[in-house]
Amino acid sequence: MLNNWKVSLVFLFVSGLVLLFIVAPLAGMFLQTTGAQYAATVSDEEVMRSIRLTLVSSLVGVIIFGILAIPLAYVLARRKFPGKGLVNGLVDLPVVIPHSAAGIALLGVISRNTWIGQAGEAAGIPFVGGMAGIVVAMAFVSIPYLINAARDGFEAVPEKLEKAALNLGASPWRVFFTISLPLAKRHVLTGLTMMWARGLSEFGAVVIIAYHPMVTPVLIWERFASFGLAYARPAAAVFVIICLVVFVLMRLLSGKPPASRHTEG
Repeated sequence: MLNNWKVSLVFLFVSGLVLLFIVAPLAGMFLQTTGAQYAATVSDEEVMRSIRLTLVSSLVGVIIFGILAIPLAYVLARRKFPGKGLVNGLVDLPVVIPHSAAGIALLGVISRNTWIGQAGEAAGIPFVGGMAGIVVAMAFVSIPYLINAARDGFEAVPEKLEKAALNLGASPWRVFFTISLPLAKRHVLTGLTMMWARGLSEFGAVVIIAYHPMVTPVLIWERFASFGLAYARPAAAVFVIICLVVFVLMRLLSGKPPASRHTEG
């Protein structure tokens, strides 16, 4: 049997390799981008416009679809019903399927020849080739992160507290908003943060629905395909830095350190 220090040494070595695997590509990208390239990229209106669109679209998706998803997470945490396992599987489906396939599937629902697409066009909110389509695509692939995190949070809330409040005459709505949701708040906020962060990186579903206007992942791919690595790298480096800064701030605001374990989809 190995001594404890030998086990610790092996674990530390393997952990270091994994961390190097994560950090090295990013560090290489940052170091290979010169100061002049950073300055030129930050002053490039096309890049900054795409970054703004990406940040706002993902945030709008979180606000709209995130609020709608929280009740589902509560139902999955508290209710037993036939087919619950199937519903849990369906929740994870957007994580499993290829995201280009997700874009094709969404296009069949929101394209211009569907009633949803036609309603959007009539209201001046086009899905295909518009921000609304980007929001839908980002939300579709990222919503499992929120549902799973919120479900875990609601499951951790003792049911006896909810039952005691109901027995004392509180309405179910009041119990949810004053007991269940506040006690699960950290998990919910973590899920919202992860949903937002996952939406930022989406490419496959978005490019099917809206090649233009370009979100940053599409812009980076377009520059790489057209002009090569040297032209795409600065935009990628700036985007990653901005995402990391905003992500860390959001995790701090949610009350959970950035280094903590994130909720799995």
